[in-house]
Amino acid sequence: MEVKKDILWRVYLGFLGLTLFGILILGKAFYTQSFEGSYWRSMGDSMHTKIIDLAAERGTIYSEDGSMLSTSLPQFDMYVDFGADGLRAKDGKNFFSNVDSLSICLSRLFKDKSADTYKKELKLAYKNKERYYPLRKKVSFEEYKELREFPLVRLGKNKSGFIAEVKTKRLNPFGELGFRTIGLYRENAKLVGLERSFDTVLRGTSGKRLVRFVAGGVMMPVEGYEVEPENGNDVYTTLDVNIQDITERALMRTMTTNEALEGTCIVMEVATGKIKAIANLSRTEEGTYFEKDNFALRTSEPGSTIKLVTLFAALEDKHVTINDNITIHGGRWNLNGRTIVDDHHGPEVISIKNSFAQSSNVAMSKLAYQFYTNDPKKYYKHLKNLHLTSKTGIELNEEFKPLVKNPNTAKYWHPQTLASWGFGYEIMLSPLQLLMVYNAVANNGKMMKPYLLNEVRSYGTVIQKVEPEVLNEQIGRPETIQQLQECLKEVCITGTGKNVFANSPYKVAGKTGTAKVNDGKFKYSDGVYQSAFAGYFPVDAPKYSIIVVVKNKPHAANYYGGTVAAPVFREIADHLYKYTMNQPQPLQLPAVDSMLYTFGGMKKEIQSIGNTFQFGYNDAMSGNWRTVAVKNKILQPQVLNLAASTIPDVRGLGLKDALYVLENNGLTVQVNGKGKVVGQSINAGTPVSKGQSIVLYLN
Repeated sequence: MEVKKDILWRVYLGFLGLTLFGILILGKAFYTQSFEGSYWRSMGDSMHTKIIDLAAERGTIYSEDGSMLSTSLPQFDMYVDFGADGLRAKDGKNFFSNVDSLSICLSRLFKDKSADTYKKELKLAYKNKERYYPLRKKVSFEEYKELREFPLVRLGKNKSGFIAEVKTKRLNPFGELGFRTIGLYRENAKLVGLERSFDTVLRGTSGKRLVRFVAGGVMMPVEGYEVEPENGNDVYTTLDVNIQDITERALMRTMTTNEALEGTCIVMEVATGKIKAIANLSRTEEGTYFEKDNFALRTSEPGSTIKLVTLFAALEDKHVTINDNITIHGGRWNLNGRTIVDDHHGPEVISIKNSFAQSSNVAMSKLAYQFYTNDPKKYYKHLKNLHLTSKTGIELNEEFKPLVKNPNTAKYWHPQTLASWGFGYEIMLSPLQLLMVYNAVANNGKMMKPYLLNEVRSYGTVIQKVEPEVLNEQIGRPETIQQLQECLKEVCITGTGKNVFANSPYKVAGKTGTAKVNDGKFKYSDGVYQSAFAGYFPVDAPKYSIIVVVKNKPHAANYYGGTVAAPVFREIADHLYKYTMNQPQPLQLPAVDSMLYTFGGMKKEIQSIGNTFQFGYNDAMSGNWRTVAVKNKILQPQVLNLAASTIPDVRGLGLKDALYVLENNGLTVQVNGKGKVVGQSINAGTPVSKGQSIVLYLN
């Protein structure tokens, strides 16, 4: 019995011991989970590191005159490391002696919380030793500059614990001007326009940073483990901000008046093919307009604007001349059971020149059908030589491929297709493609490739320059081009454009177009018409070619190309004639680079600046005047040419120096603005005339 009791006592004692030990373990686990969980989780997080990408600063898109069209502005996410040794040194003396005044400053700057609320939150974060406390996100550069001077923050990162994480915000300084063509960069969203086409050029190369995870999964940078990103390059376009604004306003005015559904307008420089403006507008359900799509690159049945191509083929193959007569049966022609009609009753017989001016569907369809039915491949070859069977190749990814039936392979080819082609149906072309043809006629037969990119620059240095490209040195015989030019002029004198251009101070050549719309959304029977006008001016020395295309609302009272699209052309041309073509000299603006600072002055003064700021400066060149670029604390000088016989380039100089240089050359100087010289009314290198007046533009 005694042995049995002894054994039971030992068993009970062991069981009690194990039970107490288990209770202690559970109690410790509960205490750790409830009261020390956040501490140990943060300790666990701190053992994890990760390498993350650092986004490069995206390059800027500029207009041809140096105006920013799309740029990146810095934004800052502000954090505080309340575990920083410098902040907690001497029992947190730096923190507690500044927290009151800091809270007042933060409340005044951000205006989102009271000073007392800021003070309570900061003290609580300090007490909890929060390692990456999010103070404020999306702080602007101006706010950041002010924040850096606040109490505690001005002590520096080590003593204040303040950390600024730099991010960038993409901004279009001109708002929605040219929005669809320029595009808008948004993270995790599909890019459009130039932002998409030149994404690889603009975005640069990402950097790398080693981060450590702290409480709450927040990432904290590890000092000394970072590879700086390489910023993107700047893109300089052919666009002109003023012309773009003129174009959009003119298009908006007509579309609003007519309650049109959508419209586009393109302005091209005749001699080079440079695109100076592209406007695109769509009507919303609320009746407002915005740039939803790039209609300049979308294809549609062009209607009568293609009659230039029809006439070109007949003239080039010497089937007719513009003085020949053609029978149009009063404007109504029965073709194997199909009736082709003109918009208005006409004579029985008319000259080809007048039939073009009056936009006769019968005349143009008869030319195409009569001369090419037996050899449709020959007509197709003309379309191909005019680059109407392929994309233009402009630097925008949204361009549609034209739909042109090939008589050799087209499944739906029909002999009457030629008759339809003659006045703009059964063929899908974009406004840009048609403008390219009109521009070639304006350019005496030389077809230029339309383009938007002028050059690419890296830190102010040109690394890629685009020159005008000739697609076809001569699209047709000189006699053909001359006859086409005469017909286009006649449209604006006696034809469908006469009411718009009769009193113009300059001569215009162009063609109206009106077409029924059948685009999948609308059928021919829905009464939706597309109005168009394509042409160039001034006739004697063409500078710009323009196309306007407007899709009207169903059953619109006003839908003709001559009354809807032609007035848009006229308004744009009036402004361009007044503000760009009627000026003696264009304003010369500087090459702007977002990463480079430039200035100018006398050599000795620049040397003194370099020595004062400990910038590298090596200059063994002769002469007293310099223009200087500052890059990476190194002064890069160039000799300022001050030849007495020519106008010097004083851009970058201060006003005092510019006045000294120009007045010594015998010039009278007028000044606009304040700051450095950013432009001059007479181009550098122009011969000097004594007493000549020059305007300086300062900024």
